[in-house]
Amino acid sequence: MAEKRDYYEILGISKNASDEDIKSAFRKKALEYHPDRNKSEGAESKFKEVNEAYQILSDSEKKNRYDQFGHAGVSGAQSGGAGFEGFGGFGDIFDAFFGGSQSNSGRKASYRGADLEYPITLSFEEAVFGGEKGITIEKLFPCDSCKPVSCVNCNGTGQIKRAQRTMFGQFTQVVTCQTCSGTGESFDNKCQTCKGAGRFKNSKNLFVTIPQGIDDGMQIRLQGEGEPGLGKGQNGDLYVIVKVEEHDIFERSGNNISMDIGLNIPTLVLGGTIRIPSIQGEENLTIPPGTQSGQVFRIRGKGIVDVREKNKRGDQLVTVNVKIPKKLNKQQTELYKKLQEITEDDTKKNVSDWLKNKIKDTFS
Repeated sequence: MAEKRDYYEILGISKNASDEDIKSAFRKKALEYHPDRNKSEGAESKFKEVNEAYQILSDSEKKNRYDQFGHAGVSGAQSGGAGFEGFGGFGDIFDAFFGGSQSNSGRKASYRGADLEYPITLSFEEAVFGGEKGITIEKLFPCDSCKPVSCVNCNGTGQIKRAQRTMFGQFTQVVTCQTCSGTGESFDNKCQTCKGAGRFKNSKNLFVTIPQGIDDGMQIRLQGEGEPGLGKGQNGDLYVIVKVEEHDIFERSGNNISMDIGLNIPTLVLGGTIRIPSIQGEENLTIPPGTQSGQVFRIRGKGIVDVREKNKRGDQLVTVNVKIPKKLNKQQTELYKKLQEITEDDTKKNVSDWLKNKIKDTFS
């Protein structure tokens, strides 16, 4: 592979050249080797070389790396003349400095339609189980009442050519036609539907498929249901933004569902089997004897299906809390008093032992 030439040498400038000197040198070299003006062999490759040098030296950060490390410091930073880093080709980079060439003539513009957003509110159950939901959106539609004709301002080319005299001679400047936005098409302004715009606003009813397990804040993309494109541009997309309502019992965390239940003291102490709600119906939950308030039980596979992996499902987490009665009947009061008497000695003993150990730890 041939060794790369020095960028300063390519532009014919010194390392102390100012930004204006760099730009001026590039203009001179670009004009000399531009393929639209110079048909000699090798002009195209030299033009690419000039462009590559200008891309590096006109960027202060790239220029500093090049001055310090040479071509190794900017390897990959330059386009090598293939794409001109944002320019479409010889004509486009020439236009940026000289106001136009004829190399980009004949191109008609096409514009992709704008994307739209539509907020939708789902109940907790709708998000968990999915389904279909109808919506009505307002959007633009292509006018079917009138057909597009060639723009009279640009004769259907989408561009306007203007002669421009510069210090380098006379050039033809090619600009986008403002009448048709470069599409080359216009519409009848007497049309009662679109008033000459070629598009009109109307409503459309759609059915949105709600995937099972969708969560709050997720989006559903409906391809092509956004605004219509211009020219040969594609339609935009519609993004349905999901908001999920809170549930009275369940709370979602990822694909898991959590809930709290209150149990009386005898059930926590003695244990038992209780019936609890789940999204799939009622479930049996076994409470072991001596269960503490705040203990969490996990019921495997009773959560929500993963919206992306249908073979995965979360769990249901049940937190049990002690439920203290606010009012007692006479029989209940007597029973609790008896229980208190029975357990009072144990309570005093436990407190006494705790105090003894605390004092011992303090003075030991």
